[in-house]
Amino acid sequence: MAANKPFKAESQRLLDLMINSIYTNKDIFLRELISNASDACDKLYFASLEDESIQIDRTQLHIEVSVDKEARTITIKDNGIGMDLSDMEDNLGTIAKSGSLAFKQALEKGVEDVDIIGQFGVGFYSAFMVSDKVTVISKKINANQAFIFESSGVDGYVVDEADKEDVGTIITCHIKENIEDEDYDRFLEEYTIRSLIKQYSDYIRYPIKMKKEEGEMETLNSMIPLWKRSKSDVTMDEYHSFYKDKFYDFEDPAKVIHMNVEGTLSFTSLLFIPKKAPFNFYSNEFEKGLQLYSKGVFIMDKAKDLLGDHFRFVRGLVDSPDLNLNISREILQQDRQLKSIAQRLEKKIKSELISLLTSDRETYETFYTAFGNQLKYGLYQSYGMNKELLIDLILFYSSYEKKFVTLAEYVARMKDDQKEIYFVSAKSVDQADRLPASERVKDKGFEILYLVDDIDEFVLQMVRDYQDKPFKSINQGDLDLNDENEKEAIKDATEKSKDVLEALKEKLKDKVEDVRLSTRLKTHPVCLVSTDGVSFEMEKVLSQMPDAKDQNIKAKRILELNPEHPLLQTLNRLNESQSELLDDVASVLYDQACLIEGLPIEDPVGFALKLSNLLTQVH
Repeated sequence: MAANKPFKAESQRLLDLMINSIYTNKDIFLRELISNASDACDKLYFASLEDESIQIDRTQLHIEVSVDKEARTITIKDNGIGMDLSDMEDNLGTIAKSGSLAFKQALEKGVEDVDIIGQFGVGFYSAFMVSDKVTVISKKINANQAFIFESSGVDGYVVDEADKEDVGTIITCHIKENIEDEDYDRFLEEYTIRSLIKQYSDYIRYPIKMKKEEGEMETLNSMIPLWKRSKSDVTMDEYHSFYKDKFYDFEDPAKVIHMNVEGTLSFTSLLFIPKKAPFNFYSNEFEKGLQLYSKGVFIMDKAKDLLGDHFRFVRGLVDSPDLNLNISREILQQDRQLKSIAQRLEKKIKSELISLLTSDRETYETFYTAFGNQLKYGLYQSYGMNKELLIDLILFYSSYEKKFVTLAEYVARMKDDQKEIYFVSAKSVDQADRLPASERVKDKGFEILYLVDDIDEFVLQMVRDYQDKPFKSINQGDLDLNDENEKEAIKDATEKSKDVLEALKEKLKDKVEDVRLSTRLKTHPVCLVSTDGVSFEMEKVLSQMPDAKDQNIKAKRILELNPEHPLLQTLNRLNESQSELLDDVASVLYDQACLIEGLPIEDPVGFALKLSNLLTQVH
């Protein structure tokens, strides 16, 4: 055996760093070694294209993995291009000198279907995370002599001649003994190795084989990823089965997005839009992100930077040969390539959702019921910056058939003289439809959006308008729905009821900004509206915040009376002949209006007593 050779000082430091710091997940050592074996097969195939003397059957290229529990070894064997003495010194003796990188740079553009996954000298040394000794025996194509490389880590390595008949490489990892906080024995269990191969190397292009108990060789990996196949060759059943198996859903997805981008930045993506939300989707436990592959090798389960929060419901994967990974291939470098992929995905997801909305409305509404709030959060959290991206994906119930409508559909139905998009907030569609203000607006022929989710009104405040049409709450501010004759009639009625309006305002001065005759009521006697600014719905939501009592955020209230309702005549008569009852009347009217708006009343018992008292005394 040849003398022991020390690693160069910088290589020793890098090796120590690789073992103890860079690789946080010891499981990936097998991924790295299998990736290198795949590289070797690729290199042999490429060499056969350039050198006619090298005759190979590509279908026979493969990788074998075996476990010897008693000897505490894992062996990875390939029949790829192999290494000679120089290759071993360069690729294994000098850490981070990449033969694969040099090979990749030498590829001619006309050569297709050649793929380089690993980088010798980087991934190889991940073996020392789990091994106290690594042995490599290799024979290069067209070489007469095989060589052996052996190392126990930072102490150095030995390279010597060896006996090996066939071309290729055999890497043997001598697994460490267990220590207090690390179970290395698990890597000697066949089911663990099979599981790691399935997780990380399922889409290596060459068969990864392992002996079954009865002695037959079994191929463990799928080899050809579904997303690498032509879309025309994949059935929808295959997409759906892949989705359900890979992402643990019982239902078919609402939409499948198979995307292949070639150019300066190349990548393939296979994305799925679920129909229903996972049970923890709206909790902190849910993690967004896409699975990330590089040339079919699994890199990361949740690549968060590939999806914005507004599309966090999307499941799927991205496979790219162009991502800049750090030397451990565990951590993505934050660069413009990653951002560029994310931007392309975002545009594609939006276009596919629009397509689903227009071509299969029922499925889209099922999806929207599950994930619509996430789209709305995306509008709110970005302060409206994602308006162009998301606004046409949003649905609201409306007074038009009480069904979901898009804002584009609402605007298309607007009356010629309508300047604003009307909305009202409530706990349900039916409640919104029965609100006093809704009756008048519908009677005038205007459609109303019914906002039934807490976030809805905040979203409209952020986006402000749609197609230059501002949003307008029907129970806030002035609606300006009346013609000149109606306005004049209100003016006259206000003058006649001036005394009772002033009296009610005085009695409710601690609760309302004003008491006035309404321009928005039709048959209902009374309603409560707010001034521009904080609305009743915002008050309800904000009152649930932890520091709500300290903030004391309230909408400014205005009590409105219907000038055409008999109640106004009764109030005028009471003010003239039974003014002592007006305190209770004012209080009951205010509480009644609060109840209609879904606002709490301060004293329910007092409300009931005053109502009973009035019923016995008013005549």
